[in-house]
Amino acid sequence: MADYFEVDRLAEDIAKIYASQLAVSMFKVNNNKRPSKEEFRGLVIDFMNQFEFSLSKFPDTEEGIKFKEYTKTLLKKEIDIVREGKNKEVEKRYKYYTEYS
Repeated sequence: MADYFEVDRLAEDIAKIYASQLAVSMFKVNNNKRPSKEEFRGLVIDFMNQFEFSLSKFPDTEEGIKFKEYTKTLLKKEIDIVREGKNKEVEKRYKYYTEYS
């Protein structure tokens, strides 16, 4: 399999630099200053799942299918980490938002 270094980094950081930031923005727009941890994590996961739309743009060639499967596996792993409350950056962002907003 090809080296997909770029998508490895993306999967590791998607919750931190994309999904949690959008979750905070959504809670701000909805004037919800005290979401539960489960609500926050759930919204982060919803935004992470939207990444699959980007994957649909890759071709359905043999290499494209391998790439999509590989990336979906990485994404699922990262989603599980968020769901379990083990993503330090998401937990830090939740704490900061709920305590200082």
